[in-house]
Amino acid sequence: MALTVLLGGARCGKSRLAVELAAATGSSVTFVATAQARDREMAKRIAAHRSERPSDWETVEEPYELEDAFARVEGTNVVIVDCLSLWAANVLERGDPPELVLEGASRAAVAASTRAPLTIAVSNEVGLGVVPATPLGRAYRDVLGSINRSWVEESAVAALVVAGRALLLSEAGALVARQ
Repeated sequence: MALTVLLGGARCGKSRLAVELAAATGSSVTFVATAQARDREMAKRIAAHRSERPSDWETVEEPYELEDAFARVEGTNVVIVDCLSLWAANVLERGDPPELVLEGASRAAVAASTRAPLTIAVSNEVGLGVVPATPLGRAYRDVLGSINRSWVEESAVAALVVAGRALLLSEAGALVARQ
């Protein structure tokens, strides 16, 4: 199998699609969760996501060391990483410099793409909106854009999810070839 990356806006159906794709394989699944329940509202969001996936799926909670999470997964399991957006926020908020975050993201993308079973990564596309007002917000937007690009470069399949529908992304070379 290979790496599939699902990008999209908030609440667009990325996670639901990831769950459907993983379930359709009929394989055992490990869900790598990057979210942290730091407040009541986030705890409710995590609980809602948890209720959308089968209870027999294994969960690995890893808000910081994403590459290490793959070492804790049974080698034959399909993996869902949900999500790169929260992982990036966690490590930037912890104080990791952007260049180290990008290096860690690249290593994790390679680890994900070289697994034999399917790996599905979910991430928000945040570069289409307003320029953030704070330096941390701008750094987050820029870093996440680079993370998304590095994961898509390692992927076999990438899609932009809009309103629950997946739009397959092609390589830039495919556009040039059509000219």
